[in-house]
Amino acid sequence: MSYRAFVISGAVVAAMAVGGTLAFSPWNAPSQAQAVVAAPALTDSAVPQSDSQIKLSFAPVVKAVSPSVVNVYATRIEQQSASPFANDPFFSRFFGEGQFQSRPRESQSLGSGVIVDAGGVILTNRHVIEGATDVRIALSDGREFAVDIVIEDAQTDLAVLRVRDPGDAQFPAITFADSDALEVGDLVLAIGNPFGVGQTVTSGIVSALARTGVERSDYEFFIQTDAAINPGNSGGALVDMAGHLVGINTAIYSQSGGSVGIGFAIPANMAKLVAEAGVSGGQIVRPWFGAKMQAVTADIAASLAMAAPHGALITEVAPDGPAARAGFASGDVVMSVDGVAIDDPSAFNFRLATKPIGQSVKLERLRNGSSESVDFTVEAAPVPDANTTATITGDSRFAGTTVRQLDPALAEVKGLAYDAKGIIVTEVAPNSPAEAMGLKVDDIILQLNDTAMDSAKAFAQTAGQRVRTWQIILQRDGRVTRSIISG
Repeated sequence: MSYRAFVISGAVVAAMAVGGTLAFSPWNAPSQAQAVVAAPALTDSAVPQSDSQIKLSFAPVVKAVSPSVVNVYATRIEQQSASPFANDPFFSRFFGEGQFQSRPRESQSLGSGVIVDAGGVILTNRHVIEGATDVRIALSDGREFAVDIVIEDAQTDLAVLRVRDPGDAQFPAITFADSDALEVGDLVLAIGNPFGVGQTVTSGIVSALARTGVERSDYEFFIQTDAAINPGNSGGALVDMAGHLVGINTAIYSQSGGSVGIGFAIPANMAKLVAEAGVSGGQIVRPWFGAKMQAVTADIAASLAMAAPHGALITEVAPDGPAARAGFASGDVVMSVDGVAIDDPSAFNFRLATKPIGQSVKLERLRNGSSESVDFTVEAAPVPDANTTATITGDSRFAGTTVRQLDPALAEVKGLAYDAKGIIVTEVAPNSPAEAMGLKVDDIILQLNDTAMDSAKAFAQTAGQRVRTWQIILQRDGRVTRSIISG
């Protein structure tokens, strides 16, 4: 079963969820008497006033939405050792390494997904289908379809699937809601396939917004809900009382692996961007601000004469980047984006990521105790071209290696200084000489045989030479090492 976990003090699991019978009580089900026929404004929310209001049902919403939620089955081929002693150095030396050959093993994981286009496009979590060799979906009416993976986006933990051979089938697509309109206390339903028992619905409320520190992703800005979310429902739908998608269920906070009433969903406004890229067959193009930030602590707020610790403090600005051209500098605090207050860098990243490239947004900047509005044009990060990338083929120890030279935008993503030098490994082909040599993705090659690797061209020219030995200086996980290998 595929699910995502958030560790507290023990082993914790994650997933998407739903589960159980619909029931509510006066303390957890505010009246939504008209929600089943029309979406009321948030100002129409009210506490139940009678027994008849308490007995209202979510059934009409569930009937309208459940056909849009699918089960996702992912098959992986993994290498499993033929012996429990395969990793023991003593037995390897005694019997020889050839005696412990690994063998392929098929494994399956389960998740959920949401149909976002009538042509057969499904949105799910990336961790549900990561590494899968075959992916299938099952609709609520029992039909099954093979799907292709269109997008895998590690930065949001989202993936887009497309039905491989839809024929004349039309798929019931869900409608996206504006997740920014959510308020703590709003009723929501979670729909998915927990533990593989079949499509299940659970109810709850939005218990918090803009949660961070849940997963290691670039855009942490989760909706928190107490609607039960359990393993097997990653990628499932979180919907409002109008039957619109407000989030993609992604993780749970648990010590046991089951729901304890704290689940997290990716907001619909972020999910919609990934879904639209999948529907159009395009790529996800994200904005780049060009500055590193940190949260404003109480001490920092006091030093800046701020009433409360809010906003994103700029600590470093990329030379000639978008932020620098807009006049931002270290020490500035970004307080809001288009009038929406931000509490920390995660909130800023989320808000900026949901803005279209080329759009002008207003950023509130605090500088030297004074607040001012800055017009900022949203720009995309630089796109690598043929001059900044290289792939090594042929008779070379580096064959199978794809590299890209570092630039400020890429350095920021990788947690490096803006002026970092070298080339970074972006891909290592399976069973290639590069893999056998031990190169890994995200290795930064600094020198080859005393030649500085300051461009992709320099690496391609040097790596293609025939030499007796290679002296390699590379940086891996922040540590610089020197190795010598045969040519």
